[in-house]
Order: sequence, then C-alpha cells, then structure tokens
Amino acid sequence: MNLFLSHIARRAWIAIPLLTGSCTMIPELGALTDRGDTRHRRIVVSLREQKAYLYHERELVAESAISSGREGKNTPTGHFSVVEKDSDHRSSLYGNYVQNGRVVKQNVDVRKGGRPSGTKFEGVPMPYFLRFSGACGLHAGKIPGYPASSGCIRLPKRQAKRFYDAVRVGTPVIVE
Repeated sequence: MNLFLSHIARRAWIAIPLLTGSCTMIPELGALTDRGDTRHRRIVVSLREQKAYLYHERELVAESAISSGREGKNTPTGHFSVVEKDSDHRSSLYGNYVQNGRVVKQNVDVRKGGRPSGTKFEGVPMPYFLRFSGACGLHAGKIPGYPASSGCIRLPKRQAKRFYDAVRVGTPVIVE
C-alpha cells in the first residue's frame, strides 16, 4: 500500500502546477501554459551552455538543450529577430538527390559537386523553423549533446514546437 500511495503523491506533485495559474512554467516539462499574446517574448541562446531560453517579459518560461554549429560551421552570434516561421521547412542547401522516390546520393551540399542526371534535390526536414540570420534558424533536429549542426540551432522536436508556437515574426533572438 505504501508503494501505491507514494505513486499517487508523485502524480499529485506533477498535476498541481498544471491546475494552478494561467501563466506558469513547469520546469520539469519546460512547458509554457500561457497561450496568450506573443509580444514581449525573446529567445536567448547560450552557445557555451548549449541551451536556448524563452522569456516572456523578464520571466523564464521555457528552456531547452540545443545543438549549435560545429567547428567551421559556426552559429552566428549577436542580436537578431525572427524573420520567417515555417512549420514544415526543408533545407535548400543540405539533403539528398532522389529519383523515383529512391535516394541516389545522400548527405549532399548542393553547393558542392553536381546533381546526378535525372534526380531532384530533396532538402533535409527542419520542422518548426524560426529563421533569424541568413540560412540559420532554430528548428527540430538531433541533439547529440555537443555542437554538431551546419550552423543552425537544433532543439528536440517537442521543444522546437513550443518555441515556434510561443513567438512570432519580429521576436528578438539573442545568440551569445
């Protein structure tokens, strides 16, 4: 019986914050329960910490692990703003050459080498893309625990969607 009560107590500890308040951060989930106005929000990315933070006014409302640009493909630093939102974005630079639905050449950079005859380019999916500088943006992708991207900032899919839903074009993005 003690094990059952302990299980119930743990569930209540998680549920109580969900039931209270309309603008609450639930740290263990990084959940933003405020579904209101997106003004006064900003994204701050720490390349050193490999973390992204979402603020509403001065309050931290969500955070996420990231994977930024690897050596030689560094993520730009500075003050930017979201210039494009695309929930179903695909890379225009990196992907595969395909023919009749079959990958002919994979992991290509369209700027290097030629396209095999009869193929078309299919860009890598970058769900919940928030463009902030040139070709760089925040989007869903693999998070290996270190900088590994070609310059973009990858977040776990669930967090990428949270950040995407919480901001609008014009939202400040600070990368440091």
